[in-house]
Amino acid sequence: FGRVTPDDLKASITHKTCLVSIMLANNETGSLQPIKELVAIARENGATFHTDAVQAIGKVPIDIEELGIDLLTMSGHKFYGPKGIGALYIRKGLQIDPLISGGHQEYGLRAGTENIVGIVGLGKAAELAIDRLPDMETIKKLRDRLQKGIHNIIPDAGINGHIKYRLPNTLNVTLPGIRGESLVTALDHKGIALSAGSACQSGDPEPSYALMAMGLSQDDAHCALRFSLGLENTNEDIDYTISSIDEVIHQAKDVVRFVSCR
Repeated sequence: FGRVTPDDLKASITHKTCLVSIMLANNETGSLQPIKELVAIARENGATFHTDAVQAIGKVPIDIEELGIDLLTMSGHKFYGPKGIGALYIRKGLQIDPLISGGHQEYGLRAGTENIVGIVGLGKAAELAIDRLPDMETIKKLRDRLQKGIHNIIPDAGINGHIKYRLPNTLNVTLPGIRGESLVTALDHKGIALSAGSACQSGDPEPSYALMAMGLSQDDAHCALRFSLGLENTNEDIDYTISSIDEVIHQAKDVVRFVSCR
């Protein structure tokens, strides 16, 4: 399922551990991590806890007090804010060293002129993200519609990640025997943007290390696809995507059939 279990953390942490850093939601599968339980283990061992919430902000409710985290990072472009701006939450009383020394900006933690426009954009995007959280239920229904449509085309398609504890907008599937990179290219010609489960496009023949760590074979990892939905997606978009996948797979089978990357 791609989730860190509390027992795994218990087995890894020692009295020398000073920091535990675990992403709130996996960027490939959308699997949500049991942060609250993991924080409790870190507390028992006197370790500071940081979570990378970049993928989760704006998609699921996040209560820093309920989770009990010490540090949280986010990036504006992931919830419709401007690119190039992010934020770090620091629990009151926690002392950290400056990233860049020399000035008093950012409470002395990062010297240099602030990106005021970006900061304002990030703040406004955060406000809007709270108001838009109820819309995630609609996006979840679109994701499930897409998932069902893919299964109707390829009944043995596998879901990568946790079925219940995952982001509402993310769908990662393995299509047995279908070369992920080729399907991405074919769908791109039809105006559909998605990503493959391997890095073959960049010249790296290795499949996703995250999927491999979850127990997928190299072949299955190479056959993985990730769909990420947004606020502007519609039922018509989903239906078009499903029909396009069906068309590509059955009319261009020789093009998208699986061949290991070389």
